[in-house]
Amino acid sequence: MVLVLAAVLLWLGSDAAATSSTTAQPAATPDASPAGRLAIGWSAESGSTSGRVLAGGRVLVPVAHGVSLRDPLTGREAWHYTRSNAQLCDATAVDGVVVAVFRTADRCDEAVGLHAGTGVRAWYRNVNFVRDVRLLSTDKIVLTVASSGVATLDPAGGSTRSRHAAADGCRLVGAGAGSAGIVLLERCSDDGELQVELLDGFTGSSTWTRALDTGGAPARLAGVDVLVDLVVGDQLQVLSPADGSTLQQIPLPAPGAAGPAAGELPQQAGIGDIAVVWARGAVYALDGATGGLRWSVPATGLPAVAATADGAPAAVLVPEDGALVERSLDDGTELGRSTLAADLPPGGRTSVIGPAVVYATDDTVLGLH
Repeated sequence: MVLVLAAVLLWLGSDAAATSSTTAQPAATPDASPAGRLAIGWSAESGSTSGRVLAGGRVLVPVAHGVSLRDPLTGREAWHYTRSNAQLCDATAVDGVVVAVFRTADRCDEAVGLHAGTGVRAWYRNVNFVRDVRLLSTDKIVLTVASSGVATLDPAGGSTRSRHAAADGCRLVGAGAGSAGIVLLERCSDDGELQVELLDGFTGSSTWTRALDTGGAPARLAGVDVLVDLVVGDQLQVLSPADGSTLQQIPLPAPGAAGPAAGELPQQAGIGDIAVVWARGAVYALDGATGGLRWSVPATGLPAVAATADGAPAAVLVPEDGALVERSLDDGTELGRSTLAADLPPGGRTSVIGPAVVYATDDTVLGLH
């Protein structure tokens, strides 16, 4: 009896007893498109997912102690992974894997990879990240971000591929991962001097570094898909991923002039050879070769790729005032629209999965159908 009691006490205090994990069958995506009129069918409070909410045909919703994967049409939970004895630091999804990092003490010290379609654990490992670490992701790369530097993980197996510390005397104030690599925005002096550095996404080696002349204006990173883009003051600065040279400087409306979305963080996605940037209440489609502006329209948040007959990304679905508008990626021509029964909050990212549209902000995920 003493041995049994000891075993029970050990179990109750173990990570295994604190873990709640369910699994599911892989999701089947209906072969349909969003309807002509859309309403919010469900909503969920969420932690940051770095914009990546679709995973294995379901919707990733980070919660206080783990992750929940939901059906995009109904919002019902398909599977979850939670730890009652740990706090979720951050989570992201890429290449069919949900990667979550947990904090059990002062640091974020445990990471797990879960198959997005089923919830079955793919890998587990101990890590040593600061408590405010953020996770970003792009194809085959998970990027961990802290003020002191970044590291990259292999989403398939969890191994660390590379580490890169902030330059001597600098601290990291922005980072992004995308098709062009990993970009770092560093503040290197008390008077606000900034520098931009592009790293190879797999080796972590530096491709180029350049000083950023902001004239004292604030600077925010938009993204690194196709092009490297920053909002500096009231300009969208477009940098070449090849050498960091300035390709274009596109004027933006002053904060407050673009409505309630003006103060939200800029966002970016790469689609084919075009970079799509959302900033100051508008979408800007930029040519990947020249950085030139192809078209722009007012928008609530970042668009999604809209499915086409042959599966090519020839259109985007733009969240606009009172509607989700399908537009030609090439020139912005309207191809169709779905009216909205309610306004969407500014600063979200749009995703399409069959007949469902998922719109995610920093703290809320909305399912529309």
